[in-house]
Amino acid sequence: MAALPPGVLSIPVMRRNGLALGAATLLLFWMVPSVASADVLGSLAERFESALSSGSYGLALALIFGAGLATALTPCVYPMIAVTVSVFGARQAKSKMEGALLSTAFVLGIAALFTPLGIISALTGNAMGAALANPWVLVGLAVLFIAMATSMFGAWDMSLPAGLQNKLAQVGGAGYKGAFAVGFVNGLIAAPCTGPVLTVLLTYVGTSQSVGFGGLALFVYSLGLGALFFVVGTFAVNLPKSGKWVEHVKSVFGIVMLVLAFYYLRGVLPIPRPEFRSLLWLYVPIGLVVFGLAIGAIHKSFKEGSAVDKTRKGLGVLATTVGALGIIFWMGALPAGAHIEWMDDYDSAAEMARTSGRPMLVDFGADWCGACNELEHQAMSDPRVIAEAQRFIPVRVDLSADKATEAKWTLLNDTYEQPGLPLVVFHHTDGDEAHRITGLVSADEFLEAMQRVN
Repeated sequence: MAALPPGVLSIPVMRRNGLALGAATLLLFWMVPSVASADVLGSLAERFESALSSGSYGLALALIFGAGLATALTPCVYPMIAVTVSVFGARQAKSKMEGALLSTAFVLGIAALFTPLGIISALTGNAMGAALANPWVLVGLAVLFIAMATSMFGAWDMSLPAGLQNKLAQVGGAGYKGAFAVGFVNGLIAAPCTGPVLTVLLTYVGTSQSVGFGGLALFVYSLGLGALFFVVGTFAVNLPKSGKWVEHVKSVFGIVMLVLAFYYLRGVLPIPRPEFRSLLWLYVPIGLVVFGLAIGAIHKSFKEGSAVDKTRKGLGVLATTVGALGIIFWMGALPAGAHIEWMDDYDSAAEMARTSGRPMLVDFGADWCGACNELEHQAMSDPRVIAEAQRFIPVRVDLSADKATEAKWTLLNDTYEQPGLPLVVFHHTDGDEAHRITGLVSADEFLEAMQRVN
């Protein structure tokens, strides 16, 4: 595994990772029974990617809120709701208004813990983006996700020491200040179940490099996490008793962690994935997900049951994880025929362009570069762009972890004086550079740039 050269920036990389993948995987479990055609998943992926690339974060924030709400249904949080609401006095409130205000103070306490994490993560976005381009960092992150996943499955317990939990539980008391304090420490007590979700979310926020969105994302996550506390504290609602179903929620998060772990390793390990979409690649993974869920991926546990039950759990988790990965890879593949016929040798392409008197199109990309992948899906897969590219000599310089070489990085950093990805360069027929693209553009803008090259 070859690490990237020091100082290489990521601009902005892996926008389809982290939260996007976690949310897509969670939605996948809800949608599988009703999937009737490839268009359903394609539409979901396109809506999510479009929202992110256009800066319209409404869908992303809704998914973040849903992730917070789902976290509240885990064993670390759900059984504590009724007791916690009583501790800060909402159960004893004289009116619904007082109960609502106390509950609001509690939720703001949760937000006071998590929101700064989003801001800090976004402020260090460049460093995180560069780190995520390093295979060694990706392996470490994947190992962390796998460890958290096995904890979610009940293979081992990830929890705070009992003494620390008791001390934290004694913080605060009745009243608005007490409710705020209890909310703040509640996030710490719930760390074993919030940790996996936060790891994914903070990774995503870091690569987005938006301080405003980073703070807002973690604030919305806090609202989701505190939603049930607010409902119980304001309306004195009696929630269903906790039981095995909360363990099932943990298993869902565990599978999401595994999917993310192996998605991060896609450029390090020889994990097969389609270059173009096909029905076979879609329906086989869907079948694996259905099979895995049926035999015990969610409803079985490593904590209890016979050896047969534990074996079913393991096989179910394996099948569901592989199937979910396959569907996500299908989402990221191009439609059949929607691609430019790239050369892979820069020197040969440059010589061919010179001798044939044709312009040259140079695309620097990598599978870890989310912006590069989005640029290909949004612009370079357009039929008009593909047709126009036939008058060019197109060459792709692949900087994926398993294909990058020192010569390729020198070409990017020294010859083209570009610190990071994405980069698409247009050369006139005389070899001079016409212009370059270093960010996301629409198919119309990309086509217009091609047409200006002579």
